[in-house]
Amino acid sequence: MHNLLTIAQVVISVLLIVFILLQEKGVGLGAAFGGGGEFYRSKRGIDKFLFYGTFALTFLFIGCAIATLFVK
Repeated sequence: MHNLLTIAQVVISVLLIVFILLQEKGVGLGAAFGGGGEFYRSKRGIDKFLFYGTFALTFLFIGCAIATLFVK
């Protein structure tokens, strides 16, 4: 069981990295250099999926990490 949780944690961590890297970049960075803050953008389509998927994968990762501590 411990090996299964470890493998699941590795797979979830790779997916989490991919989801984070695929998200749109430059939204906060543009405002730091004086631009990009003039309009409001809502998340649509794939942006919304990646945003919520990142939260879901984060909670799964934390759950697997906690479960790994209690399984021997």
